[in-house]
Amino acid sequence: MKELLRTNDAVLLSFLEALLADSGIPTFVFDRHTSAMEGSIGALPRRVLVNDDDLTRAQGILDDANIPFRNA
Repeated sequence: MKELLRTNDAVLLSFLEALLADSGIPTFVFDRHTSAMEGSIGALPRRVLVNDDDLTRAQGILDDANIPFRNA
């Protein structure tokens, strides 16, 4: 698993999950429940991870959509 990006933006997170799912890339969102436990104030970013084999393609999709991603 490789981290693709971290975000506090729930709308961006939802869009990213849908965008990658449409391309057949499964995503794993870490810290989603931790964020909810801290009161859902958005202080803790959620991490979006993808399989190692999908990382380059996922970065390309984000780049095409003008979404900055974390260079790991």
